[in-house]
This record gives sequence, structure tokens and C-alpha cells, in this order.
Amino acid sequence: MSERFDAVDIIRTKRDRQVLSTEQIDWVIDAYTRGVVAEEQMSALAMAIFLNGMNQDEISTWTQAMINSGETMDFSSLSRPTADKHSTGGVGDKITLPLAPLVASYGVAVPQLSGRGLGHTGGTLDKLEAIPGWRANLSNEEIMHQLETVGAVICAAGSGLAPADKKLYALRDITSTVEAIPLIASSIMSKKIAEGTGSLVLDVKVGSGAFMKDIDQARELAETMVRIGKNAGTATVALLTDMSVPLGRKIGNGLEVEESVEVLAGGGPADVVELTVALAREMLLAAGVDVDPAENLANGKAMDCWRDMIRAQDGDPDAPMPAAKHTETVVAETDGVVSEMDALKVGVASWRLGAGRARKEDPVQAGAGITIHAHLGEQVKAGEPILTLHTDDDYRFERAREALEGGITISTVAPTRESVLLDRIG
Repeated sequence: MSERFDAVDIIRTKRDRQVLSTEQIDWVIDAYTRGVVAEEQMSALAMAIFLNGMNQDEISTWTQAMINSGETMDFSSLSRPTADKHSTGGVGDKITLPLAPLVASYGVAVPQLSGRGLGHTGGTLDKLEAIPGWRANLSNEEIMHQLETVGAVICAAGSGLAPADKKLYALRDITSTVEAIPLIASSIMSKKIAEGTGSLVLDVKVGSGAFMKDIDQARELAETMVRIGKNAGTATVALLTDMSVPLGRKIGNGLEVEESVEVLAGGGPADVVELTVALAREMLLAAGVDVDPAENLANGKAMDCWRDMIRAQDGDPDAPMPAAKHTETVVAETDGVVSEMDALKVGVASWRLGAGRARKEDPVQAGAGITIHAHLGEQVKAGEPILTLHTDDDYRFERAREALEGGITISTVAPTRESVLLDRIG
């Protein structure tokens, strides 16, 4: 068949800082999905977008074209309203695990279609696969049944949702165009809108361990995504949250499940609880439920929902997490207070211990990671443990220690960090 447009003309339009029309965008996304637009042509277009940007109409049109490239899910037949959450990823970011059952315990369905980790940011599915028996892949029928009966599902996204995004995501990775805000925003939002949720809360991380290091860039990304969501008819709110230090005290797959269960049992680190409750409140309000979510952490209802959710996907909620074969302790060299703990360095160390992967096909270790004994602002004496490193391969300790160099500072001055929450956009 003859094509309506020519890829070279579209590349030239954006190269010359012109605005792409709706018809041009619809065609180029469809033609790229079909293989008519070559990888090198889409690479050139992605770089032109990276350098010259897009206006809000272009971004919304681009997002909708990616949604239209595949199938969409429809939760309108459920007896419950739906709410979803997306995090831009960080170190120790296990919030989805306690959040989904907490929100579901109030009668709101949470369809959390998640992914795997790459690099220093962990993947929700990798964490849950540390639970013996738990399975990530569910049919659409299983997802609907679990949402109706349990209220929460965390599972792998089907390959039919926004297939254009899958192709473009891989291409951005190898062409140094990952950081383009129009492409980040449309990538995230095309998948989330295709999922068909009634409302969406975005957790946009800021700091060394986050994708966005700079708060102004993070705010621009959050505002762009909120506008895309609203334009598509999905109630959308974003929280900017701090990722300059690791979230919680456990980093790594099975370790983060353990900490999530502590939160569901009414305990856990204050920052993890604070962020879980704040995101739950936003999700519940968007679904028309005005409550204090901390109540169902305290009374065990969220834990009951967690156990039902894990069992529904063939996992054993009572099974102990796999333990790494080897551990090594990092101790304080002087007395003082932990005044800095660089999230990126801790994340890279955990990745090198086997908790993460360098390529999509790499396996991960369920027991690998880091336990933090002395966190930001806490006193420590010389010789006392700051971190425990966990891995199945003791040869990994050396490179993990190298990654940590300069990442932890002990001084006489306590740092100020009042809240993990930085701002709300909505």
C-alpha cells in the first residue's frame, strides 16, 4: 500500500523546530509499529524531539497514537472504582507492595501492571518473584477476577498494551534519547492510560538515585504527565518525592518484600510508611473515598488483603524470603552521625551484588542486596555496622564496595530532612 506521509519529511519538520500535525504523528507511530519507518529513521526523529522538544498538543497526540498502536483494557464492568500508581523508580522503592493491598482494603480496585528492573532501579515483579510460587503472568480474565474478588493485582503488563512504546523504549535506550521529557511522559502515560484505570497517582522521584536528579526537571515531567492524563480523561495527580537517599532500610528483591510486610504489619521505616500512606490517600480520594489510610495498616486489614493477593497468584505469604549465601558488613570508621547516604551509589552496589540486571535477559538473585543499619541522621560509633551486603557470589563484594566509595559520610553535623514529600502537582 502507498503511505500517506514520508518519514524523511517528518524528521525534517521536527529537525527544523516545526510542530508535527496530528496526522503526521498518527502516521509515524503506526508506520513505525508496522515496520515501515526504519529504526534509523525513528532514531533521528527521537533525537530531533530530544533537541527541539514538543508542545503539549504534540505530546498528547503522540501519547494517544501509542495507545492506539495496541489493545486497551476496560475495567468498567467491575463493581469497584479503579486507581493506579506509577513511580519513576528509585533505590529501595518497594511502595507498590504495601500500597496496592492498602488501597484495595478500602474497596478500590488497584490494577498494578508492573515491570522488571534495569540498572540500579529495582523492578516490582523481580521483588515479588522472590516469594516462593508467586507468578507474574496472568490472563486478562485472571486479572479481572482478582480485581473483583481480592481488589488488588500486581502482575506483568500484557504485550498487547502500547506495542509502539516497547519498540521506542528499547530504541531510546541505545540512542541516548532516554531523558527527553516528551518521550518519557508519553511512554509512561501511554501504558497507564491503555490500562484503563479510572484515576492515576504519579510518584515522580527527585535526587541522585532517581531518573530526574533536578527538581525543576522533575516538576516539568510531572506537570507534563498530569496534563496528558487530564487530556485523556484520566484523573491524574503527581507527588514529587525525595530520592537523594535510599527509601527504607532494605534494598534488594526479597529484602524489600520483608520490609513491605513489616509496613503491612503496622511497623516498618517511617519514610516508607509516610510515602505509602500519602500515595494511598491520593488514590483513595481520586476514587471518592475520604479516609485516613494509616488505619488499615494498624488494624491488619491491609495485611489480610496482601495475603489474599499473594495467594491468588500462587505465592506462599508465610514462606521465608530466600537468604543470600554470603554477607559482609561495612562498618563506620569514625564516631558521628550519618550526614550523607548517596542513593545512586547504594543502588549501584546492590545491583552489583546481584539484585539487579545490566540487560533485560539477565537473571537476578532473590536474596541479594543491602540492609542499612545506620541511616541518614543516625548516630554511629567507630566499628559499628552501617550496612550489610548480601550476595550468592562472594566475588561480587569487591565491586560493590567500590560502588559505595564516597557515598556515605559520617560527620558531627546532623542533616535536615523533614519529609520524603517535596510537592504535589494536580
